[in-house]
Amino acid sequence: MSFEETFFGFFVALAAGALIGLERQQDKTAAQRPGPGGVRTFPLIALAGALSALLGQTLGFWPILGTLLVVGGFLVVSYNKERGKHPASGMTTPIAALITFLLGVLALLPNLQLDATHRYLLIIASASVVMALLSFKEPLHQAITHVSDDDIYATAKFVILALVVLPLLPNMTFGPLHVLNPFNIGIMVVLVAGISFLGYIATRMIGAAKGLATTGILGGLVSSTAVTMSLAGQVKHSPNLSLPGATAILMASSTMFVRVLVIVGILNVDLLPVLIAPLAAMALSGYGMAWVLYSKSSHLPPESASVHHRNPFELKSALTFGLLFAAVLFIAKAAQIYLGNLGLYASSLLAGTTDVDAITLSVIQFHLEGLNSWSAAIMITLAAMTNTIVKGLLATWLGGRGLAKHVMPGIGVSLAAGALGIVAIG
Repeated sequence: MSFEETFFGFFVALAAGALIGLERQQDKTAAQRPGPGGVRTFPLIALAGALSALLGQTLGFWPILGTLLVVGGFLVVSYNKERGKHPASGMTTPIAALITFLLGVLALLPNLQLDATHRYLLIIASASVVMALLSFKEPLHQAITHVSDDDIYATAKFVILALVVLPLLPNMTFGPLHVLNPFNIGIMVVLVAGISFLGYIATRMIGAAKGLATTGILGGLVSSTAVTMSLAGQVKHSPNLSLPGATAILMASSTMFVRVLVIVGILNVDLLPVLIAPLAAMALSGYGMAWVLYSKSSHLPPESASVHHRNPFELKSALTFGLLFAAVLFIAKAAQIYLGNLGLYASSLLAGTTDVDAITLSVIQFHLEGLNSWSAAIMITLAAMTNTIVKGLLATWLGGRGLAKHVMPGIGVSLAAGALGIVAIG
């Protein structure tokens, strides 16, 4: 390493230590208790790591190991003293100190297959993540109280399925039309369940009774249909909730369009420019109509925002979606082969009555195989429009006329905006 890289490596190590030490100092000050580690100690620990790595460039690994043992010994002594004065003290500070030392070592570690710019970026990013995790102690602890044992079990089983079973699936097509690939289907299931899980966890952490934004936007990430059915049932028994319930339903339905755009952006960004016009138009118009209803309602009563969502990582839910995706993929492929583009549009309309994600993933695959962008965008938009109509019908059927008079105008405006978006891309 040149002198400039060495000097800047020391600077980055000190900066990383300062970030972590600043949070530890603030935590000690807020708790009004003395303890090891603060705004001075952590930069020194990072500096010790950097110096040991610099010596290691000449003397080998031993300076790093020796310094680690010495710093670790100091940490053990300090931790034992702290435990004697404050029995409730945890292991957070010693672990943060160990990470700080390793980040200092990383700043000047020789023979690392990583250029200086990316090395420094990795160090600062790691220090920032550590600082954030330490700072979010109370919110994280409170969030865990909203996660049930069933959520933990469902997530653990899904992680095993995704990391153990999925890599073992054959990565080859089979079937009459050579369109079904077990590995690709598994990847799609993991992706969609992961996006849904983010919304599910956010809903559990924030709470489903925090208001319209939480119920509609976060609920739309998990399942806009579930939001519609749940709130419509509540409105049926409490007609005075029709206005706030309609607001949440329109927000959830609009979030569904955003969700589709996110999936497309992740899997096939080339399709996004053509698709963004109709879906963004429907999303924005839906949010606009929801805001009109929201302005008429002072607040959403807590009981009207109670929506029960199933954990998207439940094996039954994941496998059900996998089978649905495989069926939609097969039907759409058959429609394309035997009926052409008209068959694809018909299959999109049919698939949209039950699920938008499955047909979206199918169309993305067809587009990657050669389907033109305009046809692909029309298919996804038609499926989204059909699904929106179904939610409007569900709201009318389950919630009655009181809910329908608020929901249906918003649905109509969204559909009209989608139609204009289709014309725009044509």
